Amino acid sequence: MPYFEGSDGTNLFYTDWGQGKPVVFVAGAWLSSSSWEFQMLPLADQGLRCIAMDRRGHGRSDWVGHGYDYDTLADDLAALLDRLDLREVTLVAHSMGGGEVIRYLSRHGYDRVSKVVLIAVTAPLALRTPDNPEGVDRSIFDAVTADRTKDRPRWMARNAQAFFATHLGNTISSELLEWTVQRCLDCSAKAAVEVVEIGFSTDLRDEAAALQVPTLIIHGDADASAPIDLCGRRLAKLVPGNVYKEYPGAAHGIFMTHAEQLNQDLLDFIGD
Repeated sequence: MPYFEGSDGTNLFYTDWGQGKPVVFVAGAWLSSSSWEFQMLPLADQGLRCIAMDRRGHGRSDWVGHGYDYDTLADDLAALLDRLDLREVTLVAHSMGGGEVIRYLSRHGYDRVSKVVLIAVTAPLALRTPDNPEGVDRSIFDAVTADRTKDRPRWMARNAQAFFATHLGNTISSELLEWTVQRCLDCSAKAAVEVVEIGFSTDLRDEAAALQVPTLIIHGDADASAPIDLCGRRLAKLVPGNVYKEYPGAAHGIFMTHAEQLNQDLLDFIGD
């Protein structure tokens, strides 16, 4: 199985399918490279090289007890790009993975990256602070974290429908819903807490405003995990010259419920 060493020697798993322009997928919190199958299979068939890694503490990578900060995660991403010597890469990120991509660019530069796609990301800042009064109060976040940590399987199952906004008519089979819950549980308890914390509390506003690469931002207007007014629309106002698309009725699981539309947007953007 393909592994590489992360920035501190941690063993990290990756998937590498197809040939052509490289597209590197960065999953959201709790999810691994397997979550991108609805993008990687069709895009590889369209002549792209599709690569994804399991973040430390997730999936088949080492479940270490350290390194769940954006600097280390960005360095892990850099180690993958260096290991495969990738050039002219399109980075595609979901949820808190958007922070990894933004931090990668501010920390490692643009030599290997030509384009960025940010899908339902939690950036630029979700935490309420004196200069971010629209954010979510810390006490609310901490209460949700405590509830989830007390019984992760029950919390995941209870919130799965909201992840896909099935109440709005988005279709997903019960089997795929259960499979997604299990993928979310395939990460360490420590990683489950810490990666959500950095996605919630890290201020990426200045870094987002300094991006120097063509960027596509896609967000659903029914996203309960990364509310569009707090995340997608604010990010679109910060990133210079971005292409911004809203998907009506789409939630955080947009990469599954709206896979066909998303894949076409990815192909159009990568091919431009």
